[in-house]
Amino acid sequence: MNIMVTNDDGIHAHGIRALAEALQQIGTVTVIAPDRERSAVGHSLTLHSPLRVFELHKGWYAIDGTPTDCVNMAIHSLLPVKPDLVVSGINHGPNLGDDVTYSGTVAAAMEANLMGIPAIAVSLATFNKSDNFADAGQIALRVARQVAVNGLPDDTFLNVNIPDCRLSEMHSPLITRQGKRSFVGTIINKTDPRGRKYFWIGSEEPNFNDDPGTDFHAINRKHVSITPLHLDLTNHASLPILAGWSF
Repeated sequence: MNIMVTNDDGIHAHGIRALAEALQQIGTVTVIAPDRERSAVGHSLTLHSPLRVFELHKGWYAIDGTPTDCVNMAIHSLLPVKPDLVVSGINHGPNLGDDVTYSGTVAAAMEANLMGIPAIAVSLATFNKSDNFADAGQIALRVARQVAVNGLPDDTFLNVNIPDCRLSEMHSPLITRQGKRSFVGTIINKTDPRGRKYFWIGSEEPNFNDDPGTDFHAINRKHVSITPLHLDLTNHASLPILAGWSF
């Protein structure tokens, strides 16, 4: 297999190295990732400035853009052949519930899916320092093998969240649905040394609803969560309701 690996934590992150090393067991891995951290950039694309590519060493490229830029550049310019699989991660931090809409990790897999390439987003569910990236890489390898053997359903990519523990301590993987979180955060409001106001978003960790069958419920019990996602954001249940309105 020809496998492209990317992330949103930047090309020097521990997670991307663990992922690339694990996936070498099933194919040729090329790493094309942002040159710095690009967390929470979502599905953004750089349109108003040029992009630059830096080859760090053979098969490893850094781009001064977003994860979505990396997938675009890889497929349209950098890779000699279209990859058989795109894997994004291993993100340092969970991508659960509504947070997938912010995630650059998930967005990279989404972009590959748009281009008809099987894709997986992988996250280690902790914000703390962790020694479990290699174990998470083995989970990513298992999921990638299944995708290689079985393919993915149409219009589907996978969002994989892995508990922060050793492989031997993890429980069996569960197929889950996207959960919901309670938005109870605050915004820090302070003054800089020159007397100007500044604000800081995201000062609190998210609080997820612990509903059975969700990604958070699985992670909270040391299960690997595998959530199939797709790009159709239409609320189909609302179509007949809105059809009855007098616009």
